[in-house]
Amino acid sequence: MKPATCTTCGSASADRLYATRPEGPACEHCLLDARKQIAGLAANPYESLVESLAAVLDLREHETGLHSKRVALNSALLARQFYSEADDLREIYWGSLLHDIGKIGVPDSILLKHKRLSSAEWAIMRQHPGHGYRILEKVPILALASKIVLCHEERYDGSGYPEGLKGEAIPLPARVFAVIDALDAMTFDRPYRRAMSFDAAKAEIVRMSGRQFDPVAVEAFLKAEPQLREISSLEYRLPELDVLAGG
Repeated sequence: MKPATCTTCGSASADRLYATRPEGPACEHCLLDARKQIAGLAANPYESLVESLAAVLDLREHETGLHSKRVALNSALLARQFYSEADDLREIYWGSLLHDIGKIGVPDSILLKHKRLSSAEWAIMRQHPGHGYRILEKVPILALASKIVLCHEERYDGSGYPEGLKGEAIPLPARVFAVIDALDAMTFDRPYRRAMSFDAAKAEIVRMSGRQFDPVAVEAFLKAEPQLREISSLEYRLPELDVLAGG
């Protein structure tokens, strides 16, 4: 039997994630590109460059699929509930794409370690938001994006890093991103654990509302649940191959 192919681009690759739709499979690349318009993102001549940088970061971290692009588009999708200006949405997208750019300064022995980090290793890891901010802060078109990079590990209750910011002291786009990044971390495989279901991740996000997450951002997440659920359903195994595997 011929392997399933993306109904948009015709790809049938073991290296791509696919979602099952009534009209047929959709690959991650096409699904995310279609979401740009929904998220209110206008075309920009620098966009491909920023996306390519994010892809390099994902490759180094051995992320599942297009991790940075997924969380960036989902963040922009939620941010559209609060922002209407195209420039703001573009910067939120770019800042979310480059959220981990500061990990360039983290040694592979720490970044790719599958075991629990030591206190000394965590101290090095926790420097990455500051490293990323310093990389971007002098670029005029990335002013808001650099703040997302700096604050994306902060927590609503003040228990995050690098500054321990609390509540509305954390920029709203970073509070929105925190929900999306946690969703992606829970619903896609990691080297140290298997992915959980969307419903289990949703329950955890709701449980941590007011602590790890801004309740306003959690409410925005719940409003966008149908779109987020589809992206979280992406998987490597192509639908038609399930038949061959007896699944």
